[in-house]
Amino acid sequence: MSVNSGFVERINTKSLHRNAGDTFKRKAIPYAYISPTLLLILVLMIVPIAMVIGYSFVDRAVTETPSRFTWLDNYAALFTDGVYVEAIGNTFAFTIVSMVVHMALGMAFALILNTKSLSKVTKAIFRVVYILPWMFTAAIIAVMWKLILNPSGIVNYFLEAAGLISKKVEWLGSVNTAMFSVMLMNIWCGYPFYLVSLLAGLQGISEDLYEAATVDGANGIHKFLHITIPQLLPIIVSIAMMDFIWTMQTFGLVWMTTGGGPLHVTEMISTYTYKLAFTRYKFPLASASAVILLLFCTCLSLVYVKIQRARD
Repeated sequence: MSVNSGFVERINTKSLHRNAGDTFKRKAIPYAYISPTLLLILVLMIVPIAMVIGYSFVDRAVTETPSRFTWLDNYAALFTDGVYVEAIGNTFAFTIVSMVVHMALGMAFALILNTKSLSKVTKAIFRVVYILPWMFTAAIIAVMWKLILNPSGIVNYFLEAAGLISKKVEWLGSVNTAMFSVMLMNIWCGYPFYLVSLLAGLQGISEDLYEAATVDGANGIHKFLHITIPQLLPIIVSIAMMDFIWTMQTFGLVWMTTGGGPLHVTEMISTYTYKLAFTRYKFPLASASAVILLLFCTCLSLVYVKIQRARD
């Protein structure tokens, strides 16, 4: 009996080891498939972010001279820099105004395209026209708008022809109009994202709700405020959060049109960070600025994820 029991015990032990090995293989195989992607993320994202965070706490970076740990001195130097503080204000003003107008235009055009008053052909044409700005890259948008807003461009031509101005306006070169011009460009190329998202939401609202409201005597404004907006609220919150994060990081459009000027009136956190790093070669200060923007956008992203989970 003892021999048989020992044999059975060895069989059971081997079976357990085999099952454990099979379980490990089943769990490891998915990670093996995604390991190349994880490696790329590590090399191209995690490591650079860690290096930038490390640079923000030293007095020099990318030099042969040994660096010295400075704690939060770089962050303190940024917030005592008047240009950086101005860049923060410009960034928030640029972001909030752009986001609000994006929402207004996107909602207006989505309602137009969702109406039954227009034919299918007309809607198709409007869709192409409205979504067209979203198809252009930042470089194309910058070049196109620089030509439009040029002192000898079409905008000044029509304003002069209408008698609204007496001399040509430097839209991108004047401290009074540069920020407005940059906002206009960003609004023009950004509202289609709202349009597409809100139009999809409008098409998903049941007609029964509007019919019931009509029976109860509700007018168009009441339907919009008490049916359309509540039904679209999850979408509105989601796209507003994403747009805020994206607009906060806007660089290419501003850099290729005004470069942050004139006199820093269009200076953004992103453009100022670029200048610190690649014009003034102050990599620790630039790293600190990048970390501040990273932390702020990360907090917003966490809020966005929490909202999405609550919605799901």
